[in-house]
Amino acid sequence: MINYNNKKFKAISNSDTGEVDENTVFDYNQKDNIVWGIYSGTHIKFGTFTGTVNNENYSLHFAYQHVNDKDELMTGKCTSTPELMPNGKVRLHEKWQWTCKDHSSGESIIEEI
Repeated sequence: MINYNNKKFKAISNSDTGEVDENTVFDYNQKDNIVWGIYSGTHIKFGTFTGTVNNENYSLHFAYQHVNDKDELMTGKCTSTPELMPNGKVRLHEKWQWTCKDHSSGESIIEEI
């Protein structure tokens, strides 16, 4: 069982069309099957996300929005698939898509810190 409440994650990889980088930190909260949080980093001044946890495989489905370092409001959607690492920490494999601008998509990996 994975509970995301009070977990912190750091980005370790991202597609070129994304704005998340190795300095981006995500703070997760969870109550029942609802997950939400905040994030910020090099190119992201402030962001939030809200979504749900699949109670069978602990995958996440959420929408996100942030203000980037160009003062643009960016929005998107994401599905994250968890991997439990040997050290007990969680790695999330993310497939995301912008719902603004060019609607491009990409993949990223974030790890619990």
